[in-house]
Order: sequence, then structure tokens, then C-alpha cells
Amino acid sequence: MAPVTIRRLTASQTDLAAGIHRRGMAGMPWFDPERHTPEEDRIFYRDRVFPGCTILGAHVEGVLLGHVAWRPGWIDHLYVDPPYHSRGIGTLLLEAVKAELADIQLWTFQANAGARSFYERHGFVAEQFTNGSNNEEREPDVRYRWRRL
Repeated sequence: MAPVTIRRLTASQTDLAAGIHRRGMAGMPWFDPERHTPEEDRIFYRDRVFPGCTILGAHVEGVLLGHVAWRPGWIDHLYVDPPYHSRGIGTLLLEAVKAELADIQLWTFQANAGARSFYERHGFVAEQFTNGSNNEEREPDVRYRWRRL
């Protein structure tokens, strides 16, 4: 694979980022593709994610393969297009945020073993487990935290 370039996304890339989010969620057993339409996903990214977060994208030869959306103290979204999993793209995105923040929290679903393993390999520690009553999917989740030493 050609070198990965990490750079900030612009609002013109909203549809691309929303598509990666949707494809990333599609493989999860709790994902209900009828809960939101692709258009609703694009609106969410346009109206909530882009205005509220810094969004970095991982590009190879100009093609967006993944992104991370973060704000002070939190990662809100980190998705890599499924065909590009296990190629170090998520690690590059995570390391870019770690270079900016000394203390990071994030939520993931308890059943998402791949994400949990990924974050734990990168030094995140589970601090809180919930029954999912506060998330839209009603899926038990876990809050992770990483602190720079």
C-alpha cells in the first residue's frame, strides 16, 4: 500500500466521512441500517460532527480510507473503511490525536471486541461500563481513557 497521509478534512468531504462511518457500522450485529438513512448520516456529519469536532482523514493516493473526529478530551468517532482494517490506518489516526491531547476519553460498545482490543493495545483503560440506556442503540457500552505519562 502507498504511504498514508493524515490531514484535516473539510466540509466538502462530509459525504465521504459519513459513508465510511456507515460502512464501518454495517458489520456490527447491533447496527440497524433502517434506524437512519444514508442521507440522515450525511446530515449528522454536516450539522453535528464537522461543526463540533476536528476531523482528520487518512488518505492513500488521494482516497479517504478512514477518519477520526475529536474535540478537547474526547474522540467521538474513529472509523476505517472495512476493506482497509488491520493496515495501521486506525493507529495513525489515533496517534495523531494523542499528539494533540494529553488526556482522551471515548465510548465504544462492550460487544465491539475489535475496537476494545484496538484501544487497549494503544494504552486505553476501561473506566466505566453501562447498560446502554443512554445511547441510541441501547447497547451496553464502555468508556475508555488514555493519559499521556
